Amino acid sequence: MKNKLIDILTENIEGMSEEDIRAAVEVPKKEAMGDYAFPCFRLAKVYRKAPNIIAEELKKNIDDKGYTFIEKIENVGAYLNFFMNKVEYARMLTEAISADNFGSSDEGDGKTVCIDYSSPNVAKNFHVGHLRTTIIGNSIYKIYSKLGYHVERINHLGDWGTQFGKLIVAYKKWGSKEAVEKNGIEQLMKIYVKFHEEADKDPSLNDQAREWFAKMEQGNEEALGIWKWFVDISMVEYRRIYDLMGINFDHFTGESFYRDKTQEVIDLLKEKNLLKESDGAYIVPLDDYDMAPCLIMKNDGSTIYATRDLAAAIYRKRTYDFDKSFYVTGLEQKLHFAQVFKVIDLMGYDWADKMKHIPYGLVSMEGGKLSTRSGNVIYAEEILRESIQKIYEIISEKNPDLPDKDQVARQVGIGAILFNDLYNQRIKDVIFNWEKILNFDGETGPYVQYTYARCASLFRKAGVDELPEEIDYKVMTDDVTMSLLKDLSRFPEVIKDSAERLEPYMIARFAISVAQHFNKFYHDCKINVEDDGIRYARLKVVKMTMDVIKAALDLLGIECPEQM
Repeated sequence: MKNKLIDILTENIEGMSEEDIRAAVEVPKKEAMGDYAFPCFRLAKVYRKAPNIIAEELKKNIDDKGYTFIEKIENVGAYLNFFMNKVEYARMLTEAISADNFGSSDEGDGKTVCIDYSSPNVAKNFHVGHLRTTIIGNSIYKIYSKLGYHVERINHLGDWGTQFGKLIVAYKKWGSKEAVEKNGIEQLMKIYVKFHEEADKDPSLNDQAREWFAKMEQGNEEALGIWKWFVDISMVEYRRIYDLMGINFDHFTGESFYRDKTQEVIDLLKEKNLLKESDGAYIVPLDDYDMAPCLIMKNDGSTIYATRDLAAAIYRKRTYDFDKSFYVTGLEQKLHFAQVFKVIDLMGYDWADKMKHIPYGLVSMEGGKLSTRSGNVIYAEEILRESIQKIYEIISEKNPDLPDKDQVARQVGIGAILFNDLYNQRIKDVIFNWEKILNFDGETGPYVQYTYARCASLFRKAGVDELPEEIDYKVMTDDVTMSLLKDLSRFPEVIKDSAERLEPYMIARFAISVAQHFNKFYHDCKINVEDDGIRYARLKVVKMTMDVIKAALDLLGIECPEQM
């Protein structure tokens, strides 16, 4: 209906494009002011009249043409307030939502987006800090896919670098094959922490670590064999956690994948006279751009993650020909990516502006930043499984006969963690507060999931498998139902805005709003009544709400249980 209104305004207005008109159309904060409003201030220069006079004339022109879906137009100063025909509004929205692709778009048709996210450091536990990049990246993937983009999901594993030299030293000094095979990644973490404790007393251990990493870079068979073993052990844990959250990737191409591609980067930088020697190391100076130099090669000849990120960017452009390339990492990497993007620009690649860093805040539980080195780590799997267990206990107490309790506990427990992360702007820190996260009445994942389950329950109680095609739309014109319908109608725009701003929280807030509007509708409008006309119309509203909630939560990576 908004599109039809924009078409009418475009037909009746000169000197303003359809795009500008679309941007100008507003939804009034108060329902008494109409469904849509259009300000006429910008037309004053075109028509050389006062905006209020333009509004009066425009109102008359549109009124004279008798558009049936507009109930009335009110002229308030420089504004035109449009009141839509409620029956027509209900019919059009019902048809749109029932089309199974509500909120989808073809704007990304033929375009590719690369998203680099999750990217845990191999041989280290997947801690709660890694949850943020994984959850945010997965949601952005789903949002862009909904808009028709082809998305390449890339897990850029931290599987290369001096830390593996440290781990090899630690393994040779304090580890054993039996202990690592028995305890896996926990044993690797244990000896990694031990290395740092001992290196504080004996700095020569750091020299040994650098030597072992240099051997890895030079293709030493023993060094690479131990390293590959560490990677395989780590991937067992990572895949288990991804499966638990229902998250997949198209590529696990970590830093090591680009180790044979870094020489080309170095050669290109030399060719373009960008590489400078500095105390035996090689850098790209960025003083002219108010940035520290970008280190490309250390004085022992080994590369650094910036070198590999440059190689990765060039590889991805050649391989996927991306239109956008996103990097979902912590805010602390802001400078690193600014340097990498600037070096790409200086190398003469005109796609440098297609890359974007998507930063996010910290994660904490009862305060304190998480640190792998100190061993003060909260593991992601522990958080996820604890959430599942707590939900299972709540279900066992409140609904002990619920079928598939284990499955529902997983859906709600995981959903609670994901929703808590995505509910606020990503740059804000996330704090784990179990009472808040698992609340079925607050602005939480369980609250939205419970609303969906309530909708499903209404259908089961009604004993209706399929609703008739003919619906009495007049039943949907009361204020409470119309308020819910208007909220549902926002879904396509919320998706587009969320993609444009790279902010999944907009989807989460929308889901809460829909759930709140529905529960008001549920309270005020009796659904399973004897009158079939009323019952079918209201069940149609329930079905539309279910469809939109499910689609919205899917964009956040959250499943919807039919019963709770």
